[in-house]
Amino acid sequence: MDDAEAVRRAASDAIGTVEPRPLRETLRAELAECSPTPGVLVLASARAVDGTVEFETVSDRAAGVQLVYAGLQVTRRLAGDPPWTTGDAATANLDVLAADILVARGAYLLAGTEASDAAVEVIRAFGRDQTRREDDPTPNHDLELDVFDLAAVAGATAVGPGTPPQLLDWVAGLATSMDGDGIPEPATLLATDPPTGPLPVADDGRSTDDGRVTSSGDR
Repeated sequence: MDDAEAVRRAASDAIGTVEPRPLRETLRAELAECSPTPGVLVLASARAVDGTVEFETVSDRAAGVQLVYAGLQVTRRLAGDPPWTTGDAATANLDVLAADILVARGAYLLAGTEASDAAVEVIRAFGRDQTRREDDPTPNHDLELDVFDLAAVAGATAVGPGTPPQLLDWVAGLATSMDGDGIPEPATLLATDPPTGPLPVADDGRSTDDGRVTSSGDR
């Protein structure tokens, strides 16, 4: 099983047997359509610190990051093109509920890890960004940049004392290199290998600037 398939399976397993069935099918459909790159970045970040890491070591963290992104991506889609007046309101309501469940389950998987605060900040920054975008609908990749930061933190701290700044710079470069909406598949985006260890970390274990992972909401 390749890394992308492992991420998709871990994320699907994490939602368990949600009922009713239409909701479960909506959750799985959203996960199937969402690029697994955020989850794969968790593994790539862990391997940048420790090249011997297997997927099982970071499976929950990879699934958590993947679920958070999938849920926020659904929310962004609904906010950008509200379907309640032009489409099927019942389906739209189910999509909203699915988005909430995806984000909540992802945050739950990251709770208690070194990435928990970063996950909360990604969700908060997304809310602030969507408020600003009501007046400026120009497409951007702020969500992807924040999620990539989260993936780096989740992966690196699973096997090391913190998140090397070089790793954060690498994922930021990936986010800014994207064109269009959403995230490409891992094989397309991850053409540039991550930096490899040993990678130094700052005293706070994350960044050398202000002691935390910067989110788009603060930029």
